[in-house]
Amino acid sequence: MLFGMPALIELDNLPACADLCRQLRLSFVELNMNLPDFQPHKLRPDRLKSLADTYGIGYTIHTDENLNPFDFNPAVAQAYQTTLLHTIALALKTGIPVINLHVCPGVYFTLPGQRVYLYEKYKENYLTNVRELRRRCEEAIGSSRLLLCLENTNWTAAPFLYQCVDLLLESPVFALTYDVGHDCGTGGRDGVFIRDRQDRLKHMHLHDAGPNGDHLPLGQGTVDIGDKLCLAANTGCRVVLETKTIGGLKQSVQYLRNQGLL
Repeated sequence: MLFGMPALIELDNLPACADLCRQLRLSFVELNMNLPDFQPHKLRPDRLKSLADTYGIGYTIHTDENLNPFDFNPAVAQAYQTTLLHTIALALKTGIPVINLHVCPGVYFTLPGQRVYLYEKYKENYLTNVRELRRRCEEAIGSSRLLLCLENTNWTAAPFLYQCVDLLLESPVFALTYDVGHDCGTGGRDGVFIRDRQDRLKHMHLHDAGPNGDHLPLGQGTVDIGDKLCLAANTGCRVVLETKTIGGLKQSVQYLRNQGLL
C-alpha cells in the first residue's frame, strides 16, 4: 500500500508539505484545492514535477468541496465543469493518478417534517447533467489511467446520490474513494454500498472517528482500522492518512509503524 498525507493548513506552502511527507517516509501529498495556493491556475506542472523529484514524493488531488458541476444554471455548471477539466489537464501533465471528488447534493428546501432536495425533485434534469459531466470527463481523460474517485460524504442522507454515483461508475474513468470516518457517521451504510462495488475502490481516506469527533489519529476512536487496512490492501487503494494536524498525522504514522505497515 502507498500511504500519503493531506495538505495541512498548518503548513504554509507545498514545499513544507513535501518536506514533512519525506520526513515521515510517506509516498504522496494530496493537494487540497480548497486552499488558495492549490488552485488549478496556480499549480504549474513543471514546479510540481521538480518538487516531486527533489523530495521523492508523488501527488493526488482533492478538488474543492464546493465543486457542483450539476447546477441547474448552465453558466454556473459550466464554471465548475471548466474547473474540473483544468484540474484533469493538470493531472495529466503531471502524472497525477487520482483526483478525489465530493458528490454535491445541491440545495434543499426544508418543509414541515421533511427536507426536499432539488436534485431529487427534478431528477431527470439532474441526471442529464450527470451524464454530460461523465461524457466531458471521458473525453478529457481518454485512454489515460487517471481516475476520478468519488468520496462518500454521507450519501445516505440524500439517497439519490447513490444513483448519481452508479451512473458515473458506468464509465471507467470514475472510481470510488472510501472515507472511513465519514462512513462511521452514517452507521456504516455508505460502506456497504462501497463494499458492494469494491472492484471500483481505488482510494481511501483513513482516519479514526467516534464520540470524540472525526478525523482523529488512528487508534483514537472506534473505527476498526485493521478491517479498513485489509480492504485497502485487497483492493490496491492509495491511502491518505487524513488527520488535519501535524501532530495527528505523526500519531497515525506511528500507529502504522507499530503495526509494521510503514
